[in-house]
Amino acid sequence: MGVQGWRQSSEQISLTEVFRSVEVRGHKNAFRRALAFLGPGYMVAVGYMDPGNWATSLAGGASFGYTLLFVALLSNLMAIVLQHLSIRLAVGSGRDLAQACRDAFPRPVGLVLWALAEIAIIATDIAEVIGTAIGLNLIFGIPLEIGVLITGLDVALILYLQRLGFRYLEAFVVGLLAVIALCFAAQLVLADPNWGDVVRGFAPTTDIVTNPDMLYLALGILGATVMPHNLYLHSGIMQTRNFGDTLPERREAMRFATIDSTVALCFALLINASILILAGAAFYTTGNSQVAELGEAHSLLAPLLGAAIAPTLFGVALIACGLNSTITATLAGQIVMEGFLHIRLRPWIRRLLTRGIAIIPAGLVTIWFGAQGTGQLLILTQVILSLQLSFAVFPLVTFTADRHKMGQLVAPRWLAGLSVLIAVVIALLNIKLLYDVALGGLT
Repeated sequence: MGVQGWRQSSEQISLTEVFRSVEVRGHKNAFRRALAFLGPGYMVAVGYMDPGNWATSLAGGASFGYTLLFVALLSNLMAIVLQHLSIRLAVGSGRDLAQACRDAFPRPVGLVLWALAEIAIIATDIAEVIGTAIGLNLIFGIPLEIGVLITGLDVALILYLQRLGFRYLEAFVVGLLAVIALCFAAQLVLADPNWGDVVRGFAPTTDIVTNPDMLYLALGILGATVMPHNLYLHSGIMQTRNFGDTLPERREAMRFATIDSTVALCFALLINASILILAGAAFYTTGNSQVAELGEAHSLLAPLLGAAIAPTLFGVALIACGLNSTITATLAGQIVMEGFLHIRLRPWIRRLLTRGIAIIPAGLVTIWFGAQGTGQLLILTQVILSLQLSFAVFPLVTFTADRHKMGQLVAPRWLAGLSVLIAVVIALLNIKLLYDVALGGLT
């Protein structure tokens, strides 16, 4: 694929133990080749339904019913475009986003981007660890501090599953996603929302702009939906597919991977919409408009839905979501560290190092805030992610629109233009979100 357009060649690969481990070229049937790309999209989709998004969707549904479903839909469409760019970068340049930044920018710039990416992963992991710990506390009564330590066991789980093969890790993640979907399907049946109102919630309304409180939550949903670590993750795990080096093979890989990603993100939209719909049906319609804490939502579900199993389903889904998210955040941490710094360590050492960078701060802030401040802490992580997001989006958009770097797989002009528009909109919305927080808008 060459190195034209890059400052230096990418001499080291990330995720070496699973690089090109999933065979694609060996399948003569196009359907079988398409199935070989099934998986990465769902691992990325996990980041779009993490506990931080849960807190925002719960607050939006409880406060304004189904009105913000349009914002969830718009956020998802933006995510589909940006994740496609991650695929295009991986297939077109042979690099993940971290490697591309290192190979394109001077070393000081690369180090700054690495530090910002690590901060984003720490913020992401705080939300995920908190969510899992809350779920374990709600279902089993395990203290939050112990729950945080339990989430660290995902390192051993990842090593074991990857030893079996990367497809086993993907299957485990998809299995947990199925558990989440079943839990919310059951809760929606119990909540019995007005489906006419739900459908109307997907239509745009001027209220989102004219109502300051609604705009604030809309900015929170939109600004925190596209996760910075997902852009690194997707471009990294695409390298697990052995799709070949010819232009037709790479075009096919990009097409099949985009289908996988788009379907998976539509699934993520269903989950996020389900959280918002559940909050609207269970809390907004009953006058409980101030629900923002995950634990508070859990305790209110049984009396409001009239079924003792409802809070249990909520807790199980939260545990599954948190566990899934910590797995993908750990992989993203490894991709970021290896891509930016080119550190050569044994797989289990790299896992412990990247996991420790994230889970130690998560544990400290969990102990500091305790059970009473988890809602505010989850929202704080989304603000941190908002601050970092543009530092991942703008390089991605720039790289994929550069013919010297991408060759014949450069993004077409319409896609490049749309991507720039999305990047600018996200940046402006995040600036507005941060401005509101600075003025005391965080309540």
